[in-house]
Amino acid sequence: MPALACCVDAAVAPPPFTAMDITFPAPDKFFSDEIPATDSHWSPSMSSALYRIDRWGGPYFSVNSSGNVAIHPHGANTMAHQEIDLMKIVKKVSDPKAEGGLGLQLPVIIRLPDVLKNRVESLQFAFEFAINSQGYGSHYQGVYPVKCNQDKFVVDDIVKFGAGFRFGLEAGSKPELLLAMSCLCKGSSESFLVCNGFKDAEYITLALVGRKLNFNTVIVLELEEEVDLVIELSRKLGVRPVIGMRAKLRTKHEGHFGSTSGEKGKFGLTTSQILRVVKKLDQCGMLDCLQLLHFHIGSQIPSTALLADGVGEAAQVYCELVRLGARMGVIDIGGGLGIDYDGSKSPNSDVSVGYTLEEYAAAVVRAIRSVCDRKMVKHPVICSESGRAIVSHHSVLVFEAVSASKKNNVPQMTSGDLNYLIERLPEDAIVDYQKLSAAARGGDYDTCLQYSDQLKQKCVEQFKDGSFDLEQLAAVDGLCDLVYKEIGASDPVRTYHVNLSVFTSIPDFWGIGQLFPIMPIHRLEEKPVVKGILSDLTCDSDGKVEKFIGGEESLPLHEIGGGGGSYYLGMFLGGAYEEALGSIHNLFGGPSVVRVSQSDGPHSFAVTRAVPGPSSADVLRVMQHEPEMMFEELKHRAEEYVLDEGGHGLDQDAIANGLACSFHNMPYLVNSSCSLTAANGNNGYYYSDVDNYSTVTDSDAAEDEQWSYCCA
Repeated sequence: MPALACCVDAAVAPPPFTAMDITFPAPDKFFSDEIPATDSHWSPSMSSALYRIDRWGGPYFSVNSSGNVAIHPHGANTMAHQEIDLMKIVKKVSDPKAEGGLGLQLPVIIRLPDVLKNRVESLQFAFEFAINSQGYGSHYQGVYPVKCNQDKFVVDDIVKFGAGFRFGLEAGSKPELLLAMSCLCKGSSESFLVCNGFKDAEYITLALVGRKLNFNTVIVLELEEEVDLVIELSRKLGVRPVIGMRAKLRTKHEGHFGSTSGEKGKFGLTTSQILRVVKKLDQCGMLDCLQLLHFHIGSQIPSTALLADGVGEAAQVYCELVRLGARMGVIDIGGGLGIDYDGSKSPNSDVSVGYTLEEYAAAVVRAIRSVCDRKMVKHPVICSESGRAIVSHHSVLVFEAVSASKKNNVPQMTSGDLNYLIERLPEDAIVDYQKLSAAARGGDYDTCLQYSDQLKQKCVEQFKDGSFDLEQLAAVDGLCDLVYKEIGASDPVRTYHVNLSVFTSIPDFWGIGQLFPIMPIHRLEEKPVVKGILSDLTCDSDGKVEKFIGGEESLPLHEIGGGGGSYYLGMFLGGAYEEALGSIHNLFGGPSVVRVSQSDGPHSFAVTRAVPGPSSADVLRVMQHEPEMMFEELKHRAEEYVLDEGGHGLDQDAIANGLACSFHNMPYLVNSSCSLTAANGNNGYYYSDVDNYSTVTDSDAAEDEQWSYCCA
C-alpha cells in the first residue's frame, strides 16, 4: 500500500506519519521547485544563458568570471581593464564611511554616463553610416525628449556629449522648455529646440523669447488653433518664428504604444487641417516660417516594415508641403526607436524589436530618399526624438531581498497528532477523510486534492462557528499541507520580499505591464535553486513583480543568506520614464542615486556624484505636512508623558533623538548588519547612524535648532 494511504487510512491505527514515509513519485502534471540544469556543475556562463543577459544586455552588461554582473561602459569598445564589477560599486556605495564607503542606503540608482555617451554616439554614427552609404543629400540631427528622464545631470550629459553633432532637446511642457533652454546654453547654437505638446500663450511666448535668445527653437503645431496664437504673439514680439506641424498619419502602430498613431491619435493635424494652416500662413505672409514636419508612429516600433511605411507616408506629406510653397527643411520622425527588453529580437512584441540600430537608421534614410527622389525634392535634414533608446541602458536599479517565504517544510505528524484530529472531526468531515484515505490507497491524486480541500473547508467552517479549536485547525492544515507536498501539488514559487516600492521605482510595470530584465547581480557562479516572485514594501497587493521577461511567471533565485551576506538584485534598462513617473505610495520616496564613470583606478570606476534618496521628512513635505512641527509635537509629547527612570527604559532625550533621526533617514528598510546602531547610553533606542547619512539632512532644517537632536 502506498505510504500516503497508510498515513490517512482511518480503518487501522495510524502509523507514525512523517515526510520520510512518503515514497511514491509525484505525477507528471506537478513540477519541482528546483531549477533544472543540464549539468551538475554550475558556472557563470550558465547563469548568463539562464538570465539571457547577453541577449538583452549586450554590449553593456555581462556576467564575469567571479559570478557578478559586469558593466562595459564603452559598449563593444570597452577594453578588458575598463570593465566594471557592479558588486564593487554596490559595496562602495553601501559600506559605512568608516570602512571607506559612501554610507548610502539602498535601493540605489547607478547612473553610467559613459554608457549614455556611447548611446548618443551610436545613434549618430548609425545615421551617418546610412546617409553616407546611400548617398543621402543631407545630414542627421537628433534631439533628446527630456520627458524620458529630466534629471539635470542626464540632460546636461546628453547636451555635452551631443554638442559636436548639433544634438538638441525636445520639450513638451513649459517647465521642460525652461529646462531645455537652460541646458542648451552650453550646447551648439545649431541644435534644435523642438517645442511639442499642447500650448497656451505663455508657452508660445516663452518659445519665441527663446528664439530672441538665439536658440534654434521650432514651435510644432499640435492643434490647428495654435497657429493663431503663434501668428498673433510673433507679431507682438517682433519675432519671426520657425514653425513645424505634427501630421496625423494613416499608418497605425497596433502595439500597446501605438495609441498615439493613426487617424484617431491624440496629437497632430489631419490633411484638411494641414491645408487650412498652410492657407492661413500664406495669407499672413508667413508660409516661409513653416519649415519642419513632425510625426510619431508610437513608441517601441516593432519592425522596420512598419517604420518604413510610416516614414514613407510622412515623406509624401513633406513633399506636398514643399509643392504648396512652404520652405521645408527638416523631417522629424519622432520617437519609436525600440529597446529589446527581453532579448527575443521579436517584431511581434511590446518588449522587443526585430531590428538593430543600424537597420533602423538605414530604413529611415531609404524611405525618405526614395520619396524625395521620385518627387525631385531636396533631401531634408533628418531629426529623431529617440529618448528611450538613448537613456534606457545607462541606469541600473539595485535593491536588496530582505527575506523570503519559507520553503514548504511540513512538520512531522505523529500517530497521536492524527488520532487527536480524527477523534474531533465533525461527522461530514469524517466522510471526506475516509474518501481521502481511499483515494490515497488507489493512487488517485486528483481525488486526493479534492477531498483534502473539502476536509479543510469544513473544518474552517467549524472553526468559524466556534466548535473547532485552534490546535485542531492547525492539525488539519498540517495534514493537508503534507498531502499537497507529497503528491507534488505544493506551490513551488516562493515570495522574496525586496526593499523597494514598485510604484516608486517600476511604475510602468504596475501601470501598463511593461517588463524589465531583473536578475541577481552576484552569486552567478552558483546554481539558483528557487523559483521566486518579488514582493515590495508597500501595503498594496499590486506591489509585486510576478511577470518576467521571456513570458516567465517566476524568477530563478538563490537562497537568501548564501555566503552569509546580503542578496542583491538589479533591474536593467529602466533609465527612461520610470523616475519621472514614480509615485510616493506609502510615502516611499525615490532611491539614492550615484554617478559612476570608468576610470583607470584599481577598480576601474570612480563615483563622481552621490545623492541620498529623499528622507521621510522630504516625502512628508510633498504631501503638505510640516516635519519640523511634527517633530516638535512629538518631542513635547515625550516631555509630557515619559519619566526619566534613571537609565531604565527610554528617557526624553533618547526618544527625541530617535524621532529626529527617523525624520531624516530614508523610508526604506535599513540593513541591521551594517546600518543600525544601538548607541551606548541611548537606552537601547535603535536608529540609523546619522554620521553615515549626514547628507540626507535638509539644508534648511539642519540650521534649525528644533532639529538639533539629529546631530547627537
